[in-house]
Amino acid sequence: MIGLGRRAVYFLIAAGTLAAPGVLATAPDPADHSMRKFLSQEDVLHPYRATRRLEAENGDRKGWLEVTTEYSRVGGFRYETIAEGGSGYIRNKILRAVLEGERDAVTQGDAARSALVPTNYQFEPHGIDAEGLANILVSPRRKDTTLVAGTLFLQPTGGDLVRLEGRLAKSPSFWVKNVDITRSYARIDGTTMPVVLHSNAEIRLLGAATFHMTYVYSEVDGHSVATR
Repeated sequence: MIGLGRRAVYFLIAAGTLAAPGVLATAPDPADHSMRKFLSQEDVLHPYRATRRLEAENGDRKGWLEVTTEYSRVGGFRYETIAEGGSGYIRNKILRAVLEGERDAVTQGDAARSALVPTNYQFEPHGIDAEGLANILVSPRRKDTTLVAGTLFLQPTGGDLVRLEGRLAKSPSFWVKNVDITRSYARIDGTTMPVVLHSNAEIRLLGAATFHMTYVYSEVDGHSVATR
C-alpha cells in the first residue's frame, strides 16, 4: 500500500549539461518529470478509518470478510470483523492472515521494506500510455516478498500514484508461486490512499487462486471524508 516511509531525496542531472560542444543531448523521456515529482513526495503512513471487503477463491472454495480497519500512530493497526461468509478455510487461513500480517508489519516497523523509494527500487521512465498516464518501470534491488517487479502508473503533472502492476519479487512460500498483483490508488481528502488490491497466484497442488480487497474510507488524517 502507499504511505510507507519515502524520505530519500532523488536527484537527476539534466541531460546534456555536461556534454562536449557539438554533442546533441538525448531528448528526455516524457515520463521523467512525473517520476521526479513522485519521488520528491514525502511518503508516510496516514492515520485513517476504513471499511474493507476481502474476497478470495481457490477452486470451489470461496470466502469473504467485511471488516472495519483503522490505523493511528499511537494505537497502530486494528481491525474488527462485521460480517463474513463462505469457506471457513478461506476466511481464517487467507483473509484473516492478510489482516494479521498487516498488523504485524505495522507493529514491527517493517513498512520501510516495501516503500516505493530508491533504496528498495530502481526507477526508469517509460513514456506516456494511451490512458495519459506516465509509466515508470520499477525493479526491486533485492528478492523480497514485499517488493514488486513491474510498472507504476502516475498522473503526468503532479506524479500522483494511480496504480502499481507487477509480480512479487519473491514468492511468499514454496506453496505459492507467480503472484501477480494490481494496487490501485485515489486521492482521498487530498491524500493518496490505496483503494483496491487484486492478486492472482498459483498454489502448488491446488491450482489458481485469486484475492480481492476494496477500501471505503470514513476518515483520513483525522478528517471525516464522504462515503465513496
